[in-house]
Amino acid sequence: MPKEISVVVLAATVAGLATMMVSPAMGASGTATFYTPPYTPSACFGNTAEGTMIAAASEVFWDGGAACGDRYVVRCTGATNQGVPHPCTGRSVTVKIVDLCPAGCRGTIDLSQEAFAAIADPDAGKINIEYNRV
Repeated sequence: MPKEISVVVLAATVAGLATMMVSPAMGASGTATFYTPPYTPSACFGNTAEGTMIAAASEVFWDGGAACGDRYVVRCTGATNQGVPHPCTGRSVTVKIVDLCPAGCRGTIDLSQEAFAAIADPDAGKINIEYNRV
């Protein structure tokens, strides 16, 4: 293989690896709210309980129900209001999409009360987040 082609192939490989290493760490931004039990019935699983680390997707990624069963890692990045200026716990949570956030949904994702409390002070009500599909 000529030297010039080898350099191009190597550069493309390194660029591809760099993209793979950066992509998972970079998430989409949005907001999260929470809802309280009961968590059934749900749009995805009917009356089957799916635990408490669950969420309802907004139209941002619901995709006509295609999001059902998808898992997302969600991390609080800050407050959306002055009520609780530092709501984040510093942890992230993995949730399963089980429902559609109802019309007028105030967040990108509506977490179960338990999932929200794992990443933020529930008194905040609504937080800024970063989320990744896993």
